[in-house]
Amino acid sequence: MTIRFRMSAFASAGVAGALLLTACSTTDTAPAQAKTGATKAGDADPGTGHLHGLGVDPADGTLYAAGHHGVFRLTPAGAVRIADRYQDTMGFTISGPRSFLASGHPSPTDPAATSPHLGLIRSTDAGATWTTVSAAGEADFHSLQQAGPMLYGLDSQTSQVWASKDVGATWERRAKIPAGDLAAHAGTPHEVWATSRDGLLHSTDSGATFRPVPGTPALAAVEQPVPGQLIALTADGKVLTGGDGTSWTERGRLPAGVQGAVLTAAGPDHLLAADSNNAVHESKDGGRTWTTVHQGGHTNTGH
Repeated sequence: MTIRFRMSAFASAGVAGALLLTACSTTDTAPAQAKTGATKAGDADPGTGHLHGLGVDPADGTLYAAGHHGVFRLTPAGAVRIADRYQDTMGFTISGPRSFLASGHPSPTDPAATSPHLGLIRSTDAGATWTTVSAAGEADFHSLQQAGPMLYGLDSQTSQVWASKDVGATWERRAKIPAGDLAAHAGTPHEVWATSRDGLLHSTDSGATFRPVPGTPALAAVEQPVPGQLIALTADGKVLTGGDGTSWTERGRLPAGVQGAVLTAAGPDHLLAADSNNAVHESKDGGRTWTTVHQGGHTNTGH
């Protein structure tokens, strides 16, 4: 999604809320009140909102989900919003133990907000606090991929791939592509895969150029858990595996009746997926079977 506005500052929390509504996915049908978070006493907790990112913290194996209403720790009792933060987290990746990278939009009630775009932000305490790394007020990364020394971001403002060799401190603008998701791996940091409405795109020059991969299906998300292996999720919940993207084998599927939206590979066989109902599913056998670890809409108010 490309967002066609720029502002240097919020005029008020009401303006911020309107900006967040514009930035939200057009498939998110939650009420407007829920999209801006619980802004006053007595409001119902809006839950996670539409989910955009998933991950496993290697420090302790905890599962995390990032959505329109914050970053959440997933527990058997429900999703716990970290530090009571309602930032609209559009891009999210776990880059190391307790180390998260994210992008998106500030909470509409954040008094420190000066722009609708967070740029690249980092947490080194599992989401309790965040600091700005770069591109504040400029970039809205809807996909972030760490690949060894390279960090890739897909900026929704320009449909452009950004590439960084210093963990996001500085960036180079690379190809403009009609993409929704990026995949890359530390073993082949110069290689980038991207999903598009027309199928899969592939770069072998660190995102400077992309070429279409012939014969690929439309994909909701793609991951590269190891070099030479791709795992993809289709909109109807099929989990596909392939090598170079030219041929695919159906490995499994999400629970019946759900549409796929987000896919993350925490390892070659450890996968997380979110569906269009904001439920989160986990597989430990490479996508063959899945267990639902979070039902959409269930949020625990504990911190």
